[in-house]
Amino acid sequence: MTYVVTDNCIRCKYMDCVEVCPVDCFYEGENMLVIHPDECIDCGVCEPECPAEAIKPDTDSGLESWVKLNGDYAKSWPNITIKRDPPPDAKEMDGVEGKLEKYFSPEPGEGD
Repeated sequence: MTYVVTDNCIRCKYMDCVEVCPVDCFYEGENMLVIHPDECIDCGVCEPECPAEAIKPDTDSGLESWVKLNGDYAKSWPNITIKRDPPPDAKEMDGVEGKLEKYFSPEPGEGD
């Protein structure tokens, strides 16, 4: 099992999770984070830290496409281990439907 970041992270991008990750397996895109599935040790400490509840265990049903997205982008986005401020509109974007289709950016973030 591994954990994956799902659509509610898009344009919320809270970084509470990166602070608690003991293996630094988060990678930063322009407007979301992903977890590298080969680096995640399945400890689960990140899941309750996410204010947007965007982190899920890959054993939850229907997450196959998110497992793939996390794995693919973790290979090209920079590693992030330091918490920064979320986007100014993060609270307004929390819970918005259809974020992947409307707002996802494949561009990398800043990283550390």
